[in-house]
Order: sequence, then structure tokens, then C-alpha cells
Amino acid sequence: MHRFFLPPEKCRDAVLRLSESDAHHAADVLRVRPGERVVVLDGVGDELMCTVEAIAKHEVTVRVTQRGRIAPLPYQITLVQALTKSKTLDTIIQKAVELGAARVVLLQSERSVSQIEEDAAAAKLDRWQTTVIEAAKQCGAAWLTRVEGPLTPQAWLAKGDRFDVMLLASLQSDAKHPRVHIEQFIAERGKLPVNVAVCVGPEGDYTPAELNAFRGAGALPITLGQLVLRSETASAYCLAALNYELQAPRK
Repeated sequence: MHRFFLPPEKCRDAVLRLSESDAHHAADVLRVRPGERVVVLDGVGDELMCTVEAIAKHEVTVRVTQRGRIAPLPYQITLVQALTKSKTLDTIIQKAVELGAARVVLLQSERSVSQIEEDAAAAKLDRWQTTVIEAAKQCGAAWLTRVEGPLTPQAWLAKGDRFDVMLLASLQSDAKHPRVHIEQFIAERGKLPVNVAVCVGPEGDYTPAELNAFRGAGALPITLGQLVLRSETASAYCLAALNYELQAPRK
């Protein structure tokens, strides 16, 4: 069933008008027809089952037949991702949505190949938001991933965001498997962590000063195995591993 997106304020009526881009995609690419069933997501947990009512040039209207509510995941994962090359970063954000990340915080590391000027940040955020929406429609995510930044590592750490567990993908000698830190939290608190962050560096990794800043803020170094992974592979690995650990049944 085809999925489309409308912000919450445009999902209140019984008959909804798809956005111009979604209308074009529905009519000219997917070739939906009146009477066909589709889904509209609002990004904050509502899933609307709809029937296509009318198709006109640049306009598609659908009638809501059922409203459902999808609960968010019982935990929140924040991917703290250093800026990479533009095309690679789009892939990272796309996969973060597919892997259920609640937030992606983008950091401008000293070693980031891509450097974004302040006056270009707003346009970049709009583009990344579009990437989030397209990925959410593809995988059926009822809750949109939030993209924030870019900030320097120091500026982000100064905000003082609090996490049950903050992990740091690292090649340092004392790095441990992610499961070790999750199990240690469970042993100490008697429950799974609810709010987890994982920090992934750019090509060439964070600088020693940046790594020390993360560790000073409580980040726990984790190993991703014996091979050195690209940044986009590392972020997907971390998110998949955390989802596996946080969703695994426990006695």
C-alpha cells in the first residue's frame, strides 16, 4: 500500500489534499486511481487509512476511512554523527530513519571533509528533512526522526543533553562491545536504558581532543569489530546493534 506524508495540521479533516510533490508522485509515477487505498502518515504517530477520492492536475484528494495510533519505540536512540560528504550523509540519515533513530545530531568535526557555512545551514536542514520524510514513507515510520545541527562537538556537548548511556564508536584500546555497556547498565539499574546516544566520527575519525571531550562527558568507547569501517557503515552498524540489544527479549 502506497504511503504519503502530511504534517499534523493538514490531517484534521475527513478529506485531505496531498502535497504537490506527493500528488505528482501518486498520479504520474504510481498511477493511483480513485477508490484505491493508501496510507497517510503525519510524523507524530498517526497512521490514516484513506481512499483516493479524486485526481486532477497537480492535485490528489483522499478521504480518511480510519485513524490509527502507533506508539513510539520504548527507547530513544540519538545518532551523533560527524558531517561526511554530502551524498554519504544523505545515506546515513536515510538509514537512521529506517533503523528507528529518534534524533540525528550532526557535528562539524575538525576532520569533517564537508564544511557547512552558517548561512547555508537552513537550506541543508530542509534537504535533510526531505530525506527523512522520504525514508519514513518508504519504511512506514510513524514518527519522524529529528535532524539537528550542524554544531561543533564542543558546542553540542555544552548543551548538556542527558542520556542513560552515551557510546563512542572508537578505535581506542579500551573500547568494548556495545553489549557490555548495555548489560552493565541493566545490572546497575535493573532495567533497560531508555535514552541512548552513539557518537560516530567522520572519515579519519574525531581528533584526539574531540575524543577526549566526548569521554570527559561520559561517552563510553565501543568497538565495531576488527575491521575499520567507513563512517556510513559504522553508523548503520551502531544503530542496528543497539536496536538488537534493546529489543532482545530478556528473562
